[in-house]
Amino acid sequence: MRARQARRPVRSAAYLGAAGAFAVCMAGTTLPTPLYGLYQEQLGFSELLVTVVFAVYAFAVIAVLLVAGNVSDTVGRRPVLLAGLGFAALSALCFLLEGGLPLLYAGRLMSGLSAGLFTGTATAYVMELAPAGREGRAAFAATAANMGGLGLGPLMSGVLAQYAAQPLVLPFVVHLVLVALAAGVLLALPETVASAKPLSAARPQTPRLPPEVRGVFVPASVAAFAGFALFGVFTAVSPAFLTQTLDVHNRAVIGLIVFSAFLASTAGQLAAGSLGDRRALPLGCAVLIAGLVLLGGSLLRETLWLLVLSALVGGAGQGLSLRGAVGAVAAVAPAEHRAGTISALFVVAYTGISIPVIGVGVLTGPLGLEDAGVAFIACMVLLTASAGMYLQQRPAPAP
Repeated sequence: MRARQARRPVRSAAYLGAAGAFAVCMAGTTLPTPLYGLYQEQLGFSELLVTVVFAVYAFAVIAVLLVAGNVSDTVGRRPVLLAGLGFAALSALCFLLEGGLPLLYAGRLMSGLSAGLFTGTATAYVMELAPAGREGRAAFAATAANMGGLGLGPLMSGVLAQYAAQPLVLPFVVHLVLVALAAGVLLALPETVASAKPLSAARPQTPRLPPEVRGVFVPASVAAFAGFALFGVFTAVSPAFLTQTLDVHNRAVIGLIVFSAFLASTAGQLAAGSLGDRRALPLGCAVLIAGLVLLGGSLLRETLWLLVLSALVGGAGQGLSLRGAVGAVAAVAPAEHRAGTISALFVVAYTGISIPVIGVGVLTGPLGLEDAGVAFIACMVLLTASAGMYLQQRPAPAP
């Protein structure tokens, strides 16, 4: 009896340990965000190259999700997640050895590979490790670890870059230590794929949607695309806007503003749990539109408080839509296809990070940063409004 009672807390905490490892991996993907200004001063590259460096990460994520998004359904969750942490460590080493744009690109590429391996697999793993009756908490833990980790990255690097020595070194050393701790946690957790096979048995293939998922997938993926597009442009462009236009040069403040968007996303996800997926998806689109309008106002008026408010409102909308999308898709996906289906959802979402970011970078040259941002916002408002109307007419089916 005592042995059984001892196992219950361990089992209950297992999904939280997996969520912690998830957050560590995702923090590494946004770690360089407040540091791009320093890299620009040191290497002398344009704002377009900043957005390209950022988008390299998203393309790597998409490539992994397309090719290997379902691999963990065959070989198990832990081997894939440990490989993801290996790529996260390689990314940190590339930035530590930084000697020019090639290593920056390599670091972002490795970071994208790590996120691609983690995104669908870790989401499924966290939910599978949850004990009976805690599925809702696990869904929140998975999406909060994703967004919370993305927010902690710029906050940590911004504070270290501003108040500690060696701003382009210490953040990545700290992240390497966290990666090692996360690997130790994963090694202590159980495998959830009962029929896991050796890695040699894996046959990577493009994620396929089971028939029972397709009715949920379209509205969920449209909402996820809009939310990730907002975050992609905000994290890629806001540091330059803060330093060049608003004359904010404190790296900790820049990291805190970016972090606030992801913190608001986590709050939005928490609210989505009480609303339910059917209401959270269209409501998330409406809140996203409000955040986009506020972001446009901050660019036109060159006002800091509007930028912060846009981060909070837009982040909340992104969290509502993401939690609703992941919950709706995961609930109807068969267990043997769950990771692959979630990976397909994130393929669409990460497309929202890559293409709009490069578009803003291209337009920055002829139009300037502010006008390029406003053009992006106009396009995204139209897309998000279309998604919201679609979701009102054809809401996601109840799980």
